[in-house]
Amino acid sequence: MLFATALIAYCFSYIKGLYYICTMLQQTLIEATRAGAAIMKEYFDKQFTISNKEGVNNLVTEVDHKSETVIFEIVKKNFPDHFILSEEAGAIVQESEYKWIIDPIDGTINFANSIPICCVSIAVEKNGEMILGAVYNPFIDEFFFAEKGKGAFLNDKKIQVSTKSNLQTSCLATGFPYSYLDTLNSPLEVFEKLIRKAIPVRRCGSAAIDLCWVAAGRFDGFYEHKLQAWDSAAGWLMVEEAGGKVTDYKGQVYSPYQPNILATNGLIHEQLLHIINGGNF
Repeated sequence: MLFATALIAYCFSYIKGLYYICTMLQQTLIEATRAGAAIMKEYFDKQFTISNKEGVNNLVTEVDHKSETVIFEIVKKNFPDHFILSEEAGAIVQESEYKWIIDPIDGTINFANSIPICCVSIAVEKNGEMILGAVYNPFIDEFFFAEKGKGAFLNDKKIQVSTKSNLQTSCLATGFPYSYLDTLNSPLEVFEKLIRKAIPVRRCGSAAIDLCWVAAGRFDGFYEHKLQAWDSAAGWLMVEEAGGKVTDYKGQVYSPYQPNILATNGLIHEQLLHIINGGNF
């Protein structure tokens, strides 16, 4: 009897501890995302330092670094032992089952040119599984949030992918790499096939926003040939939790640690995958 009572107490305590950690993760994620976005708003359409990374027009600004700094401060304050992977700082390695994947400004070229299609994107991974994601564009006040197994939301309203089943009547989004990939089925070849069939393909300049807009049913699909984990981690979870499908270009389970992504409503997935891999209409 005493053992059973002790076991129940232990289980209750364990569950309570898990709930606390999950709640703290959510609160920290939301706080950090909003803090980074506040920095973006503060400096938007003002003068700031801009430099170039590898590849032409692969920009980084002092605002990227300032946003990253405030995000780091909030994450480290609450979870000092967590692994962090961020676009500007790279990997801050810790022995932890949790990893924060951070893009302090996704859509830096847009931001540097005062185009308000840019955002903060942060995801939380646990033991290799994406469990939380947040993407916030403060200029149109759209806060996307997803939790594994609990759905995706835009400003607290649940969202879901579109229901179009014909690729030729779909609205798509894509992006192009800074270092052009001159290979078989290259970005321009795929793009040309689609637009020659009069399929609208938008290039907004922020993969995180493109993925969220797939999740919200605005785009029916998004593909890109060369992304980093911080570009896609949060948006990938958003699409899947909104009922969509995300794979690599082989149609296999998606990993943000490889470059290719195809995210759709699921209904046009195989059709678009066929075109991306060299097929014709």
